[in-house]
Amino acid sequence: MPFKIGNANIGLRNTLPEEILTVRSMESHTDNNRFVLNYSAERHRQVIESSDEEHLTIWDKATNEMIGYVILAGLSNPNLSLELRRLVIQSKGKGFGRQVVKLIKQYCFEQLRFHRLWLDVYEDNERAIHLYRSEGFVQEGTLRDSQKDGDGYRSQLLFSILESECY
Repeated sequence: MPFKIGNANIGLRNTLPEEILTVRSMESHTDNNRFVLNYSAERHRQVIESSDEEHLTIWDKATNEMIGYVILAGLSNPNLSLELRRLVIQSKGKGFGRQVVKLIKQYCFEQLRFHRLWLDVYEDNERAIHLYRSEGFVQEGTLRDSQKDGDGYRSQLLFSILESECY
């Protein structure tokens, strides 16, 4: 299957239903499960089949291995505001996350012609927050105690970037 977007190192393509098991194992990996809510196989299938969401797997072109996945939501949003709902990279510290964020911005603004790209991130996900800020995302606010976590709660930070801020 051809890549929808990519660069010299990585490619993103539509997720196939038979890849859901691998996607779910990446979600539950120790480095990811604290920051990513696990979807059921059925929920992943719904995203793959949705006309308003896009489920993409990330591939390392050098090894031809799946290294992560992305979920975008709001493809039919009349306000041209696209959500980067999920970004999971299996192997951290190799620059893949930064490359994916750059490709998603390009895809959002140049191909899909959206005006705004937004996301939320747990306030303790320092690696992701640093990445988003360094890629031009602006913090818009905080969803205080928005997610139940055991006996407590976790807050999420809202970030966005506008088309005019990318160029």
